[in-house]
Amino acid sequence: MMTVDELRQIEADLLARMEQVSGFLDIPGKEAELAALEEKMNSADFWDDKEKAQATVAAASSCRNILAPYRKMQSEMEDFNTALELAGEDEEFLAEAETASKIMSAHMDKLEVVSFLSGRFDKNNFFLTIHAGAGGTESCDWGSILLRMYRRFAERNNWKEEMIDYQPGDEAGIRSATFRIIGDFAYGYCKGETGVHRLVRISPFDSNARRHTSFCSVEVIPEIDDDIDIEVNDCDIRVDTYRASGAGGQHVNTTDSAVRITHIPTGVVVACQNERSQHKNRATAMKMLKAKLYEMEERKRKDAAAAQRGEQMENGWGSQIRSYVLQPYQMVKDLRTDVETSDTAGVLDGELDRFVEAYLKWNR
Repeated sequence: MMTVDELRQIEADLLARMEQVSGFLDIPGKEAELAALEEKMNSADFWDDKEKAQATVAAASSCRNILAPYRKMQSEMEDFNTALELAGEDEEFLAEAETASKIMSAHMDKLEVVSFLSGRFDKNNFFLTIHAGAGGTESCDWGSILLRMYRRFAERNNWKEEMIDYQPGDEAGIRSATFRIIGDFAYGYCKGETGVHRLVRISPFDSNARRHTSFCSVEVIPEIDDDIDIEVNDCDIRVDTYRASGAGGQHVNTTDSAVRITHIPTGVVVACQNERSQHKNRATAMKMLKAKLYEMEERKRKDAAAAQRGEQMENGWGSQIRSYVLQPYQMVKDLRTDVETSDTAGVLDGELDRFVEAYLKWNR
């Protein structure tokens, strides 16, 4: 069991870490911003302009999502300090204080992860696209499993999601799917999921019950801000319209509302079919195209700078980042951070925090 002095040192370390996080997240600024937003929301004419009102509500929610865990940590620190004072008088409280210190250290680790999200677009929403690799039905089924995994992860984080494009497989699963995730720091948390994901299992589609290996690629791109100017010439794109597929309203398979845009110079292809309006689908597809083109330019600059410094460049989009082994043993392992777990069911049900947080620390 720890001594009171050791626990006091832990308290001092936690307070120092809290001060650093407070500075990065600008907690005083967020509190002032939230107070101003709440004052606006209490005005009698607040809902006269619905669009502005919704933007204000979203901004207030964003502030609360940052302030809530910090305030909770402050409350836990006060309780911990009280427990330490009692432990100084009665050793029976030492065990309680030690348990509290471990819980707070875990909470502080999660709070600190947010401080790693300092990239230009880390606070933004993002688009996630899954492409089934070679392997036919087996890979298409793996794509649908990954799709559910990320949707469950979004649900666990109280993020909203909307399907943008969905191409079902011929027999099962998906050939590709794109959906938009809406939430605070959503892109920052998930940017490390880009890459190739490998599955090893006994195939449910093989009558001989043989082990199969399947691959799917995942692409995560941020929803870029409107003030970033990406020029796309009309002569450089080809726009195709087609009938939407999959589940939907009465317009599905009856009107050419779905839009596919091909950027001819780069070969980048984006598609959107979630809206009834072809105009809205085109606007969303253009937004995705600009985000992809921006990401490509940023990657080129980083690779050029790394080459000048003589650094070995990563294989980028084609790199295998994680293996999910269901047979002959159970293990999910990230090949960059070496983090692994035997809880394959939990991971495929959206429990990705250990991998996401390990990547952010590793990448920092």
